[in-house]
Amino acid sequence: MELSDWIQLMIGIPLVGFLLSLLVPESLEKWLSRIAFYTAGINLLSTLVFLVFWINQGGISLNLKEIVLFKNEHFEFLIDFYFDRVGAVYLVVGAILTFLVTFYSRYYLHREPGYKRFFNTVLFFYLGYNLTILAGNFETLFIGWEVLGLSSFLLVAFYRENLLPSRNSIKVFSIYRIGDVGLILAMWASHHLWHENVTFMVFSNSELVQDHLVQQGGLAFFVALMLLLAASAKSAQFPFSSWLPRAMEGPTPSSAIFYGSLSVHLGVFLLLRTYPFWENQVLVRFLIGGVGLLTAVLSTLIARVQTSVKTQIGYASLTQIGIMFIEIAAGFELLALIHFAGNAFLRTYQLLVSPSVVSYLIREQFYGFEPKAKSNSTTVQQRLFLSLYVWSLKEWNLDRFINRVVFFPLKRLGHNLDFLTYKTVLIYFVPSYLLGLYLLVTGYALPPSVHQALPLVFAFFALLMVLKSFTERKSTRLAWVMLVMNHLWMVLAIAENENFSTPEIVIYLSGIALFGSLGWVICTWMNTKLGQQGLVDYQGYVKKHPLVGFLFLLCVLGLIGFPISPTFIGEDLLFSHIHKDQYLLAFLAALAFVMEGIAAIRIYARLFLGSPPTQIYVHEVKSIL
Repeated sequence: MELSDWIQLMIGIPLVGFLLSLLVPESLEKWLSRIAFYTAGINLLSTLVFLVFWINQGGISLNLKEIVLFKNEHFEFLIDFYFDRVGAVYLVVGAILTFLVTFYSRYYLHREPGYKRFFNTVLFFYLGYNLTILAGNFETLFIGWEVLGLSSFLLVAFYRENLLPSRNSIKVFSIYRIGDVGLILAMWASHHLWHENVTFMVFSNSELVQDHLVQQGGLAFFVALMLLLAASAKSAQFPFSSWLPRAMEGPTPSSAIFYGSLSVHLGVFLLLRTYPFWENQVLVRFLIGGVGLLTAVLSTLIARVQTSVKTQIGYASLTQIGIMFIEIAAGFELLALIHFAGNAFLRTYQLLVSPSVVSYLIREQFYGFEPKAKSNSTTVQQRLFLSLYVWSLKEWNLDRFINRVVFFPLKRLGHNLDFLTYKTVLIYFVPSYLLGLYLLVTGYALPPSVHQALPLVFAFFALLMVLKSFTERKSTRLAWVMLVMNHLWMVLAIAENENFSTPEIVIYLSGIALFGSLGWVICTWMNTKLGQQGLVDYQGYVKKHPLVGFLFLLCVLGLIGFPISPTFIGEDLLFSHIHKDQYLLAFLAALAFVMEGIAAIRIYARLFLGSPPTQIYVHEVKSIL
């Protein structure tokens, strides 16, 4: 077996382990833990054996073009794998830590409700992690990227009957989706920069990269900027640091493997993987270093005033990741890899022992607490110290900043559409959509200025549909229909912009038709059988109807273009028809897709996570009594 073929084994083992874990019933805890334990162990062993042969052959970079999923005259969607020293370090560290965490979790979560769900999600995460690390192009990396985002959402919401984990899971997923905007736009711009589905192996050709930078410097700078956005959101760098403490709502083992060691370092990995592309862009290097420096300073201050040990460890990890950003920007790739490995092992250990440390500190505080002496001095130094202390307690209002800049304007725009009901949709938007579709099919001649404006108008209508769904509270079915209409308007926008062939439209809309229809049927069933109508409160239906909750989650994933649906390929096809100078159209399309993911997950969370309002009230009364 050739070394390049061995890469398939590193993907196949976690995939087989994940599928086997789905078949084991909840009651068989030993089998569930053994499957996870042996999956991680076998994959660790195969990785180490592979590394021995790889090093003996000189440690050369390997590229494996695996599967071409779609190909036409101007576009090729392929699954590509790539392996080099960056991938080697991340694979080994990931395999060791996953192996240790699965062993630890066998006993830590014994008889915990959701034992099976935890190991299912961890193996799913490990599959996505390996896909991301071994990805040879942006499309393959995005598959793993999406798997990691979903795994994070599920693990943060592990205690799904509680309100706070349910809300925080949506918060974490929303920040991840902001990073997805950067990655989607980077993929789109890369297609126009290289005029092909570029692989990471091409980046090693410095002359070719430099030639493209000289010819299309503006487009290359845009790609690098979007990669920085994706990396910053994934690694919780400034200004996205506020999601990390919210992510600590999950079990301690998931916090260790996700937000202490592996997932939070994937922004660093993205920068390392694309380093040969942007290393000669001086401004980009300054921006990366500046983001890292600002994050390191703020995270250090915030970590020193936290009362939760897990939050302290999380912000301490962010400080080190900020320093890694600086190291990468300075060109110290090897140092950043060593730093990553050391920080990952340290934070995993700290998080796994944190319950014992908390128990010890509580005992120590009970028996040996000594209050500090008060001081009445008001020197400038002390005033500055107190100001920094208060700002750090507030986490420098980073959460409020993101809400004010990103989500509140979108919510305000969505609330301006509160007049939309089923009736008004039928009166205004359906006829206008049918009119646009008729003009497109008949090829009706329009003035050039109108023809150029229509793609932007239709894409804006698609975004409005998503924002209406995002803010809808009264009707679940209306919120779901708005998400489906987003895709219909987006197809019309791109078809008006450039020839969007019938086979491409079928690929894009086939997943929408299937999962959109099934989701609407579930919403209707819940309305008629359960009396469920709005999305004001968290309903917690997953407890009584777990199968319905699972099916609806599949519908959500299929509708937002998760890699279980042809729409995943269709979205990439759609962006291939947006010209390289149409930044606004690309931004509207990316924003619509990303906000749709947030809106769809919010619908799922409101329906199936949390507890019904009556149960919350009963719990509060019992706690008072």
